[in-house]
Amino acid sequence: MNKVRLEIIGMSYSESSTGAYVLVLGDKNSQRRLPIVIGNAEAQAIAVGIERQPNSRPLTHDLLLKINNTFSISILEVVINRFRDGVFYAMLVCRQGNDIVTIDARPSDAIALAVRIGCEIYAYESVMQEAGIIMDDMEEDESERGDNFINEVQDEPDIELLTLHELEDLLQMAIDEEDYEKAARIRDEINSRK
Repeated sequence: MNKVRLEIIGMSYSESSTGAYVLVLGDKNSQRRLPIVIGNAEAQAIAVGIERQPNSRPLTHDLLLKINNTFSISILEVVINRFRDGVFYAMLVCRQGNDIVTIDARPSDAIALAVRIGCEIYAYESVMQEAGIIMDDMEEDESERGDNFINEVQDEPDIELLTLHELEDLLQMAIDEEDYEKAARIRDEINSRK
């Protein structure tokens, strides 16, 4: 399967889910983004790994890396390999001696490990096509939208009631505003109708 190389673009607090964060991964070769909602503990684990903050005692991900090193297991890469029913799945590609083994993992845990060891993060092209969002630098012509739609957007409409065309317009607005959490919800609604 074709893999897309990703980088961490940012992380922000989720306004709609208490205690959750949105981790935004970006395709290194295009404007595609992959927003993933993660828990508070996972967001903290990723942030600690990125900032290389020392801890008086090892966190879970640090402990796992110590175990890997002790038993000569190398994590080669992280691959986000599935997106099903709004949930992302990942795997760690590992080497022990001459053997290559894959281990299922949550994307947040896999990424927390990846930032600590500096391995690459990938997603399958099929995941990017289904769940990715394309950042469009071009401004959409406001005159193409009806006044009713603009008013509905400002009042946060119930996305289940919008047409596919309205959803696509709303998705582009969310992307332009860099509201990735909202964009992910709209993307999921569009995908559920296909």
